[in-house]
Amino acid sequence: MKRLTLLFFVLSAVFVEAQTIGKKNQQAIISLLASQEKCWNDGNIEGYMSGYWNSDSLKFITKTGITYGWKPTLEMYKEHYPDKVAMGTLDFDDIRMIKMNGKTIFVMGKWTLQKTTGQVGGRFTLVCKKMKGEWKIVIDHSS
Repeated sequence: MKRLTLLFFVLSAVFVEAQTIGKKNQQAIISLLASQEKCWNDGNIEGYMSGYWNSDSLKFITKTGITYGWKPTLEMYKEHYPDKVAMGTLDFDDIRMIKMNGKTIFVMGKWTLQKTTGQVGGRFTLVCKKMKGEWKIVIDHSS
């Protein structure tokens, strides 16, 4: 039974990854990330947060735990990045997408933050959902 269950999940993952994402949706996700990048680099955390689902159900996951909700996530960002200098310059790259269904896309990528004290970076995974005609990040796991 365990082998059958494992086989089911492996085949499901292959099937999901094989689904194609239309150019319009790909471009919308890329635009969302580019807008976030620009807002961050302009020192505009509220603008950056506009890419996230404004809901208490938003989940932001890091190595230290999970932040639940849009407002607590905004407050966390403001606490860690109080001004433009602290924010540095953000760059997203190596973006890859997997279509989960017609309204959900799994996004993977790399983030780099150049600060006056040096460079930091890591990987992220996002679950993006299309809601009311717009793509929004509903889960962000950054490390």
